[in-house]
Amino acid sequence: MQGKIVKGIAGFYYVHVVESGVYECKAKGVFRKDGIKPLVGDDVEMEVTHEKDMEGNITKILPRKNSLIRPAVANIDQALVVFAVTKPRPHFNLLDRFLVMMESADIPAVLCFNKTDIAEDPEIAELRNIYEGCGYPLIFTSAKEEQNIEELRHILEGKTTAVAGPSGVGKSSLINRLQSGVQMETGSISRKIERGRHTTRHSELIVIGSDSYIMDTPGFSSLYVNDLEKESLKYCFPEFGTYEGKCRFNGCDHIHEPGCAVKEAVESGRIHRMRYEDYTEIYRELQERKRY
Repeated sequence: MQGKIVKGIAGFYYVHVVESGVYECKAKGVFRKDGIKPLVGDDVEMEVTHEKDMEGNITKILPRKNSLIRPAVANIDQALVVFAVTKPRPHFNLLDRFLVMMESADIPAVLCFNKTDIAEDPEIAELRNIYEGCGYPLIFTSAKEEQNIEELRHILEGKTTAVAGPSGVGKSSLINRLQSGVQMETGSISRKIERGRHTTRHSELIVIGSDSYIMDTPGFSSLYVNDLEKESLKYCFPEFGTYEGKCRFNGCDHIHEPGCAVKEAVESGRIHRMRYEDYTEIYRELQERKRY
C-alpha cells in the first residue's frame, strides 16, 4: 500500500492513503541502520499490521524529488509565500529571503498577498509593480471575505504546497478557508494525530483534496540564507536572468563591477531598485559569513 507521510512525531508517522484514511505507522529498523529518516511529505510503501486500528509499518521510502532542512520536509511541489498587503505592511527584505530560499531549493513559489479587504488600491498596485516583473505568479486574497479563495484552491490542486510567511498575515485563516469542504477527512486525521500524545507544533500536511496537500510550516518564521554561496545568489533573482551574459565581465556578480547589465537595468527601472538593494544586502551577508 502506498501513501504520504502527513505528520511525524515521537517515532510515529501518520500516513495518508487516498480513499482509505490515515494510518499510524512505525518505521522499520532498516532505515535507522541506513541512516535514513522519514520526512513529512515522503511518499512511502507500508504494510498494514492492524486494519481496525489503522496501524502499520513503513517498509520503503520512495525517491524524493526535493527536501528542505528547516523545516525538514520532502517532495514539495511549490511554496505559497503569504504576506499581508497591510496590517502588517510587507517586510520586503524578509519576503525576498523567502523567495531566495525557494529558488535555491528549486521550489517554484507563488506569492499570495492577503487582507485585500482592508487595503488601499495604491498598496496593491505597489506590490504588483515590484513583483510582477520577477516572474512569480501573484494572487491577492481576502480570507475574511473569501476573495479569490477558489482561484487559490485551483493553484494548489494536485500539488503539495508549503505555506510560508510571517505571523499575523492570515495564514491560518486562509488554510481554514481552503480546508472547508474536506472537514470529514481532516477531522479524522486530526483525531488520530491528536490523541493526547503530541502537543508541540511540527510541520504537518493538511489534506485539502484527494491529492492536494498544504503544509503549514512553523519553522519558516525566521530566515537566514546562510548555506548559499554568494556567487550563486544572483541565480535566485529570476529577473536578473534576462541580463545573464550581457555584462562586460564574465561571472559578474552585479555588485561593483563596471559595465554591469543588471545595474543598468536597475537604473532604467527595468529591475525594481528595492529588489536589487535586497540582493546586495544578502550578498554582503554571505560574503561576511564566508570571511569567518
